[in-house]
Amino acid sequence: METSKLRRQIAYEAARLMYERQESEYYRAKLKAARRFGRGWVKPADLPSNAEVRDQVQLLARLHEGDQRTADLQQMRLAALRMMRLLARFRPRLIGSVLTGHTRRGSDIDLHLFSDSLHAVTGVLEQEGMTYDVERKQVRKEGEQRVYRHIHVPQEHLFELTVYAADMAHHVFKSSITGKAIERVSIAELEQFLEREYPGVDIEQTLRDASEGIDRYQLYEVLLLPLENVRQHPVHHPEGDALYHSLQVFDLACNALPYDEEFLTAALLHDIGKGIDPADHVAAGLEAVAGIVTERPAWLIENHMQAHAIADGTIGWRRLRRLKESESFQELVLLGQCDRGGRRRGVEASDLYEAIAYLRELRAMCG
Repeated sequence: METSKLRRQIAYEAARLMYERQESEYYRAKLKAARRFGRGWVKPADLPSNAEVRDQVQLLARLHEGDQRTADLQQMRLAALRMMRLLARFRPRLIGSVLTGHTRRGSDIDLHLFSDSLHAVTGVLEQEGMTYDVERKQVRKEGEQRVYRHIHVPQEHLFELTVYAADMAHHVFKSSITGKAIERVSIAELEQFLEREYPGVDIEQTLRDASEGIDRYQLYEVLLLPLENVRQHPVHHPEGDALYHSLQVFDLACNALPYDEEFLTAALLHDIGKGIDPADHVAAGLEAVAGIVTERPAWLIENHMQAHAIADGTIGWRRLRRLKESESFQELVLLGQCDRGGRRRGVEASDLYEAIAYLRELRAMCG
């Protein structure tokens, strides 16, 4: 095969692997692509550069995401500035694809922080009511074993905060692939960058509007937590409290339709009304989520009890006909199956924060 043609094919295939998040590193993506098209070993000189692969990733992003990608990138940069201001005492630096503009579906917002105390950073997050997960990753680099401290913060967009020692704030970080210094900006530099990139946007007003907005996932948490104290009839719900039941249903829904955020939202929230008005939990639940969830999960929550009537054959034919007119009828039947399946004692289930983090990540990944 002609070398230039092979190079282009490898670049495109590597870009596809990275865009679809099957691979996260350029080198691994290129090797996997090369094995597909090269029918064996390919000389390093014949592999495309990272820049060539990155251009193909951007082409795929424009093709599949269109103008929405530009709007998402702007929102991610503003979200980065908001988080950096919150963590200003730790001298944050924005790095990675959100800064360079080479984002793809599901990209994280990557920040470097500098503090000798991990708890000082997580303390700020806790004061703001943010959920997070701490990861300590051992990596062999430059001949020695290093431990990197990462904090994953699921918001409207996913943040990865890497915490370094305070005395490394002026250290020049280099790419492990190119050996060149990575691009990074401080708060002041990001503010100047945003003013140049988006001259028609009132940055401060946009940030104020965002800070006053509703975080739907925090509201989910508030609505779900009371279910832990709601004991159900042992005949119909031998598993115990309503929260444990809801999390079992959510896990089953994830197994069935792992990328359908609206369906998974309905599965997680279908019984929230039991913590408000057990006598009419469907109406109470609908009132609680009004204006928070979209029309489809609201419809599923409204009719989830009808799914049981469908299963046991007690539903009237007129009501059944009306339900079948909905495009979400099959998902309603599936929700009923998950609801009935989520009633087992002693099974392992996601905890509440894991479930909410999954929904946040799904929204960030799939829009």
